[in-house]
Amino acid sequence: MSLPPVIDVCCGPRMMWLDKNDPRALFGDQRAESITVTDNSHGNKSGTRTIRIEPDTLLDFRALPFPDASFKLVAFDPPHLVNAGPRSWLAAKYGKLGDNWRDDLSRGFAECFRVLEPSGVLVFKWNETQVKLTEVLSCTDERPLFGQVSGTKGMTHWLVFMKGGAA
Repeated sequence: MSLPPVIDVCCGPRMMWLDKNDPRALFGDQRAESITVTDNSHGNKSGTRTIRIEPDTLLDFRALPFPDASFKLVAFDPPHLVNAGPRSWLAAKYGKLGDNWRDDLSRGFAECFRVLEPSGVLVFKWNETQVKLTEVLSCTDERPLFGQVSGTKGMTHWLVFMKGGAA
């Protein structure tokens, strides 16, 4: 089986993708489900919203089922919430971190870098609503090349890493 050059290891509902079916990417997630939650925001007259998480493949970002150096680019947008209610819209959309989130993210970073080709690129997205970016970056020895803060409250961080090694 030939793999595409890009993998998104926590695709969720593919919110950050301009083309949610881009053939250059393999979309993976540990969940495959449709969830209907209460949502009265933005004039939503129905009072509910359905989130569809439809990965190409089920996987755990902490133990990726691919050989070393399989991808040119990895997108890593892991869950960022520690505290969220059982019917939370944000938890349904993005997932929720477990009690061992530091270990989970450390293992996730290690796996993302393992499946990257030498000089491959990791794009990492993090919202620090509940966990500060500095805490998350302590989960890897790798250092980002550059990044961008975005969002209305400036809490979402986009970081770009490059795997060391010869091309």
